[in-house]
Amino acid sequence: MDSDWPAPPPSAVALSDELTAQLAARIDAAGGWLDFAEYMQLALYAPGLGYYSAGARNFGAAGDFVTAPEITPAFGACIARGIAPLLQPGDAILELGAGSGALAAAVLDELADCDAPAVDYQVLEVSAELRERQQLRLDAYPVRWLDTLPPSGFRGVILANEVADALPVRRFRWQPDRVQAVGVIRDGAAFAWAARDADAQLAREVEQRREAGGDEWPAGYTSEFCPNLRPWIGGLAACLERGLLLICDYGLTAREYYHPQRRDGTLLCHYRHRAHADPFRWPGLQDITAWVDFTAAAQAGVEAGLKLAGYTTQAQFLMANGVLDAALPDDPVERARHAANLRRLLLPGEMGERFKVLALSRALPDAPLNVGRDLRHRL
Repeated sequence: MDSDWPAPPPSAVALSDELTAQLAARIDAAGGWLDFAEYMQLALYAPGLGYYSAGARNFGAAGDFVTAPEITPAFGACIARGIAPLLQPGDAILELGAGSGALAAAVLDELADCDAPAVDYQVLEVSAELRERQQLRLDAYPVRWLDTLPPSGFRGVILANEVADALPVRRFRWQPDRVQAVGVIRDGAAFAWAARDADAQLAREVEQRREAGGDEWPAGYTSEFCPNLRPWIGGLAACLERGLLLICDYGLTAREYYHPQRRDGTLLCHYRHRAHADPFRWPGLQDITAWVDFTAAAQAGVEAGLKLAGYTTQAQFLMANGVLDAALPDDPVERARHAANLRRLLLPGEMGERFKVLALSRALPDAPLNVGRDLRHRL
């Protein structure tokens, strides 16, 4: 363990140890090798123990990471200004995984300020602990929580901010003579990576991505893909009768994602604002993510009957929807803090270029959302 990493409290370590035992048992039951997608699923979502289901995730400066809505309400205000012209009386907004509740508060505040139609704001949250936090923060707002996706007939906007990156991924390694699946084995009391020959389905998926990369991969090229991305978007599309699915996340087009120079993939873990590449450290107490393949996301939406309505960078989207138009605070300290927050959202080396915005629509005009510089042609 790195000496500067704050140790989790004993109660959290106990939960992690319990999850570690479950993971070890699952590896044994699978014959000693477990596909990484199953490991990631359990590490994040095991009932009562996974990172997203046990309430281990902490937001803000004292937590594991900070999302755009927590940096400044301007992020949510821009989303509200973007979607306000699309909303009709009786429409709903469904937010998937509402985190701290900061995005819901900012969106509802801005919609009220711009006299948009009243909406039924809904939240689908898998974590009971996070739901409690959200309910406390949003007590004064007209928000209701769902246990499952609404049935078909949903009208309005579905918001997925930093959700797709937490869908479990399969890891693979390419060799000139074969494709390998990269999974997890037991290593004493801990876990370790191990590769074995890929199944036929994984081999086909990998070959498609090698072609998307446009060039030859070097021997040992390692990356990942998300098998749940297509069914996840398909499920959202199935309930959307009219409106918009808005996905905001860090990610790349397929050609960028699977470029030969990105030879180690995009898998990333977060613990107390420390980004690292070890998903086996303290299972259940750290976030595990992978960047989103936005080409695959767009294709999944189109296959599900949605229209590709826009794709751009976070910076372009925010500037197109007035992030720089707000009045500056009078207090010099607040003004400097506001400027620093906007730099984090907009600069290429921060979130401005790494984060993308993908809009998929049904029964709306061709370009219903102002995304600024539209980059659909790159997908």
